[in-house]
Amino acid sequence: MYDIIIIGAGPAGMTAAIYARRASKSVLVLEAKSYGGQIVSTPDIENYPAEPHISGFDFATRLYEQATALGAEFRFEKAVEIRVEGKVRTVVTARGSYEAGALIIATGSECRRLGLPNEDELVGRGVSYCATCDGAFFKKKTVAVVGGGNTALEDALYLADLAETVYLIHRRDEFRGEDATVAKLKERENVRFVFNSTVTALKAEKKLTAIEVTNKSGEVTELEVNGLFVAVGRIPENRNFASLISLDEAGYAKASENCRTDTPGVFVAGDNRTKEVRQLVTAAADGATAATEAVKYLASL
Repeated sequence: MYDIIIIGAGPAGMTAAIYARRASKSVLVLEAKSYGGQIVSTPDIENYPAEPHISGFDFATRLYEQATALGAEFRFEKAVEIRVEGKVRTVVTARGSYEAGALIIATGSECRRLGLPNEDELVGRGVSYCATCDGAFFKKKTVAVVGGGNTALEDALYLADLAETVYLIHRRDEFRGEDATVAKLKERENVRFVFNSTVTALKAEKKLTAIEVTNKSGEVTELEVNGLFVAVGRIPENRNFASLISLDEAGYAKASENCRTDTPGVFVAGDNRTKEVRQLVTAAADGATAATEAVKYLASL
């Protein structure tokens, strides 16, 4: 029996663990994969206060080491169900079940697919969702990035240092990401912008060889590429908890800035909750808030 169970070991979840342990609460962090979440794939974090340059991996590792040094327990198991019975919240995994007085869901989000017929078959054979993971395989080659947010812009900038040519394809005529990153991309001679267009087909033999791009007027162009990096948004990881907490139409957990859900003793933190800004600094803020609210809740029992 723990005071607080945290599902998810991204920046929000690990920050929550730090704050909960500093409040002298017993903490279990459950993570399906590895600690860090999506920030691990960021090569250079430039917008976190007092850390003008740090890799996502180093940042995540520091958080993990800080949380474990404070006494937070980590188990790498996927949470598949949550049960609420009176004052007890039970989290069920494939290996067993764990109980706590309060629960923080910080599961983040997963990559959104393009939805093309052979997309899944080509993952690892030219299609990727992580530029920093797979970019090194495309040195001096031609690649394309799809998307218009910060992730797509950062991926294109990272790949511009490796690839011969980088196509940046966006369905609109303006990017949603930060202007500073756009400015850097415009300075790169090997970056080609393809606006008002979507990827409508993937051409392949054993590996990806080309992509079909269709613009708003219906004109179809085929681009020969060795790699396609998809960054068209993310899907919140809340499906296993839909019967417990209220979700909006996009699947995000409904919660205000206090991170409280409509189920007492259950809180959310990070990219899986409804919010305007999804950045590293706001994930950390959510973690601190959720842990503080969970401690208040336990004190009220």
